[in-house]
Amino acid sequence: MVRAVRLDRIGGPEVMQMVDVELGDPGPGEVRVQHHAIGLNYIDIYGRTGLYPMTPPSGLGLEAAGVVEAIGPGVLHVAVGDRVAYAGGPLGAYSDARIMPAKPLVKLPDNIAFETAASMMLKGMTVQYLLRRTFPVQAGQTILFHAAAGGVGLIAMQWARKLGVTIIGTVGSDEKAELARAHGCHHTIVYTRENFVERTKELTQGRGVDVVYDSIGKDTFDGSLDCLRKYGMMVSFGNASGPVPPVALTKLKGHLFLTRPSLMPHTETREELDATAGELFEQVSSGDVKIRIDQRLPFAQIQHAHAELEARRTTGSTVLIP
Repeated sequence: MVRAVRLDRIGGPEVMQMVDVELGDPGPGEVRVQHHAIGLNYIDIYGRTGLYPMTPPSGLGLEAAGVVEAIGPGVLHVAVGDRVAYAGGPLGAYSDARIMPAKPLVKLPDNIAFETAASMMLKGMTVQYLLRRTFPVQAGQTILFHAAAGGVGLIAMQWARKLGVTIIGTVGSDEKAELARAHGCHHTIVYTRENFVERTKELTQGRGVDVVYDSIGKDTFDGSLDCLRKYGMMVSFGNASGPVPPVALTKLKGHLFLTRPSLMPHTETREELDATAGELFEQVSSGDVKIRIDQRLPFAQIQHAHAELEARRTTGSTVLIP
């Protein structure tokens, strides 16, 4: 028997219950993975609260790292004993071990620890597609990145700085501003006391930024558009403050671009997944990108972990230890 989180309804952290489940043998195309570390991501809250459709009863969680214990027929790219990590469906990473499709798994380099991997796969591959594919940033450009001290933000600060980009980041406190700057952010805006649109215009001498990466959603969407230069791109990739209401195309002012990307299409094929994860592994292995884990919690404290993340009381990444 292994422990796993199950939801019988959508709602607050209290709807997540720890249950004992029995695992059998993996079927065709499946593996059994023993988890050594589990990642916590804001997308998990979207599922738990019903923002992203989910039909209870259900598991939860999209990211973990561990060891392959068994493989089913037809699995060729991983073997028993391999150190692996993943970030993708189906739901169920909140567990001591699980049987899952082998497709999302990638082999983990020996120099990357399980806790690091479980803290970076979803966030780091998100940064990869944001900076390298959605809007391939170039040296000399200026970007605005919301939630600069969060798990995605701290990875993005380091990666973008290496690419020669000038970074403006929004944060919720002076402590988070210091953290973002320590990871490469050039200019921080404490949105609780500063108008981020006015400050961004001031920092860019009225020009605006080339791209805005916005994971906040409803509260920042209109302001983010106002921060863009002519022909700039708005990248809306999250909804921490709630979903963005329907948008009139006239808000794009006749010269702006808007996109709403997500990770899963960018890792749909084996080639795309290996390329995306491979570039992330290179950045981390070289030391150019360091993964900051600020919260390490026992798996049993999953309700507390969700409450802290949802209240924006966390920085960096949170990892759950089975």
